Amino acid sequence: MPESNKRLVLVAVICVTTLLLLLMYCKTMGSFSLASQQMVIKPKRSTFPRQLPPSPSCECMNHSVLLKDVLPKEQREAIMQRRTKEFQQHKARTSSVLSKLLYALPNSPLQYPIQGYTVRPLTPTLIPVLGLHTEKRDSYKVFLNVSKGILTTVTPDTQVTVKGAGTRGLSIESSSLVLLNELLAKVSYTSSTYHINSGDLAFFRFESHEAVFPIVIKQPQVPVLYDMGTDIRSQVTITTKTFLRYPQLKVLLASIRKFYPDITVIIADDSFEPEHISGENIQQYIMPPAQGWFAGRNLAVSQVITKYLLWVDDDFFFTENTKIEEFVKVMEAVPELDMVGGSVEGDTGSRFYFSFLYEEGDEEEGGCLTRKYGLKFHPLPDFPKCFLDQGVVNFFLARTDAVRRVGFDIRLQRVAHSEFFMDGLGSLMVATCQDVKIGHQRKTAENTNPRYAKFRTPTKSDDGFKSQLHYFKNHLKCFLYS
Repeated sequence: MPESNKRLVLVAVICVTTLLLLLMYCKTMGSFSLASQQMVIKPKRSTFPRQLPPSPSCECMNHSVLLKDVLPKEQREAIMQRRTKEFQQHKARTSSVLSKLLYALPNSPLQYPIQGYTVRPLTPTLIPVLGLHTEKRDSYKVFLNVSKGILTTVTPDTQVTVKGAGTRGLSIESSSLVLLNELLAKVSYTSSTYHINSGDLAFFRFESHEAVFPIVIKQPQVPVLYDMGTDIRSQVTITTKTFLRYPQLKVLLASIRKFYPDITVIIADDSFEPEHISGENIQQYIMPPAQGWFAGRNLAVSQVITKYLLWVDDDFFFTENTKIEEFVKVMEAVPELDMVGGSVEGDTGSRFYFSFLYEEGDEEEGGCLTRKYGLKFHPLPDFPKCFLDQGVVNFFLARTDAVRRVGFDIRLQRVAHSEFFMDGLGSLMVATCQDVKIGHQRKTAENTNPRYAKFRTPTKSDDGFKSQLHYFKNHLKCFLYS
């Protein structure tokens, strides 16, 4: 072969090899297309997830109550359909676009707020720290897009072009990076509709770089404050519910007056033959007979006007260790707390507090919940004898507004206590301080009303009703009280 032909073959091999390498590179980095004899390389789509995967089905622990099996067979399908509809409405009320997974790509030239940008509904608000930081170019162009509001900026300089002002999509273009950033610093967001607690996502783009940041749309709340005054009476109200236990109630009241002579005591009474309870700063509210435990709690709590309420059972009694001031000290030092419980003298220590193991499960079957006595978290700072948990005994100091916010389900008439903390799971911060104690009266023939046990002890139908309530109301698949 002549030398000239060898050179041609070598050049051809080099060209083919180069083309193959280029094809392999393009396959790795993205797709390409030929148009007007120019190659345009499209970057690969991001492999980051756009949203968190749905919750998987949860596993019920051994000996759990499978709640669907408790439903009446002839009503099961209708109940399940109603629960599904109600749960979708619950999600619509409680979910937000702000729960969407956001992520930051590396080396972005875009500057934007990542947290704390809050606007009032229908109120123009400047978006802080918007900016572009990049190398010199002939022209710079950025895009902003939102879905629940509009974007505006000031009238631009002649060297800047603005499109889409007053709409959901805004673009700013300029040959001057300084002028472009000046206009970005004056971009405002205004929500399109009134909502007291919502959100939006803003998409900020320059060339192939894109960032997303949250916008919180929130109507400011008017504070509701309590005047703590100067003494315990202006800070705390004692509340209790009584039913057919007047001997125990009188012992409780006498013990309260021994240590707190002037404090207000509120009594909710649903006894069959109400007995008038007299005394200074004692408020007795007579209910229709046998309305139940939670109905009485709601009534008593509704009459409290102090910042805190102390709940006690009607068969407790105060001792020298029942120091309400210690509870108040903890609550005032840790404002995030909603409730702090104590201990009952003579009872098993691990039964003073409990927590829940809860998995949300999937949308169709619901969640799995287990109550565990003695399960606690870490100690409170500066209070080594107090620790966080999720439920306490019937001796606790609570913020009045927090208890009202959760409320007591009046359909639970007999034994019911954990259910309040189930309803408050995720919204109540609870702690226990074991060094604050209260006494528990012993049962005797003299203080026991034979009719009381009939209403106190839950029947099989009561247990079945409670299970059906957990299935629908709490969207549970199963529960276990361990």
